[in-house]
Amino acid sequence: MSESYIQKLFADRIGGGRFGKETKIYKFEKIKRAKAAARKVYPNTELLDFGVGEPDEMAFPMVVEALKIECAKPENRGYADNGIQELKDAVAKYMEKFYDVKGIDPAKEVLHSIGSKPALAMLPSAFINPGDAALVTVPGYPILATHTQWYGGKVVHLPLKEENNFLPDMDAINKDDLKKAKLLYINYPNNPTGATATVDFFKQVVDFAQKNNIVIVHDAAYAALSYKGKPLSFLSVDGAKEVGIEIHSFSKAFNMTGWRLAFVVGNEKIISAFGNVKDNYDSGQFIAIQKAGVYALGHTEITEKIAAKYKRRLEMIVEALTSVGFSAEMPQGSFYLYVGAPKGIESGVRFKAAEDVSEYLIAEKLISTVPWDDVGHYLRFSATFVAKNEEDERRVIGEMKKRLVELELRF
Repeated sequence: MSESYIQKLFADRIGGGRFGKETKIYKFEKIKRAKAAARKVYPNTELLDFGVGEPDEMAFPMVVEALKIECAKPENRGYADNGIQELKDAVAKYMEKFYDVKGIDPAKEVLHSIGSKPALAMLPSAFINPGDAALVTVPGYPILATHTQWYGGKVVHLPLKEENNFLPDMDAINKDDLKKAKLLYINYPNNPTGATATVDFFKQVVDFAQKNNIVIVHDAAYAALSYKGKPLSFLSVDGAKEVGIEIHSFSKAFNMTGWRLAFVVGNEKIISAFGNVKDNYDSGQFIAIQKAGVYALGHTEITEKIAAKYKRRLEMIVEALTSVGFSAEMPQGSFYLYVGAPKGIESGVRFKAAEDVSEYLIAEKLISTVPWDDVGHYLRFSATFVAKNEEDERRVIGEMKKRLVELELRF
């Protein structure tokens, strides 16, 4: 069987006959290659990785212990399908205790997912027909948009601008796009901007959905990481459950990244449709992991400790970056800091895009960040860099500051 024969069979959605032949290198691959090259050139210099987007620590010991106990029980060995009732019950209690969201029916308004990414990937298959549209904020996580396109739908990008506090301007949406739109994807606290939503904004979203018959998908992966007041859930706003759902991840709130556990909560009809699609994709997450998740949901002090660590780190990063010329402000949520990219350095080097800055910082100073050039030119610094303790945190950030000072950045 020849390679050319296989090449002709690839689906158009992944590139068809061009699959595997594209020469374009995506930014995360560029970053990966740049880090590898920098390590080769400077093998004895520590690479300071502020680009990584996942927690740097393991799940808390008692969560790990819960998994150990549950994975040894024979009754947990089988298929979980659409999830165990204990997790659904725990979610309803958690939403009320942690987010003041009352009245969640655990039997009809909650389902687990093998991480939030699959949930975002599956939802378009429940709603998008060819010609339909999804409204998606940018910059941001692209999964719902990718699958909308795969089903023949149109993706309408809603730019997140600094002058609008990184909230989308829904009044600016084209009327034709609005007529075709079935889904609105939002994500607060936001990746990458670190911006948080307000109650008033969520009320506007509910009103917008009701007027335009649109389903709201709120990606709440970072919702528990709030640094200004109590964490805010979209579902805490009147009418939200009538128009949408919220996806919560155990990754950020409980350091359970590799465990692959999340839950979808909200409108009964949307949950039912998601469950129907999910039934045709997977057989559920390992029951022992779900039961460890139940333990985690009952111990929100874990999240409070995690959030305190990220807040401490972010405050130090803000101070360090501000001292070398960045316009950095403490984010109100997430573990990301989003700052305008410099335009050059004193020696005469000039940057056209944030991607150029990011590659330069890796190559010359072994500082890794993530660039965003979707709406303006920004760098994302993550507070999830590896550090053993608070003293080591100060050392890492101090070293970053020292290296940046040497560059004499120009903005």
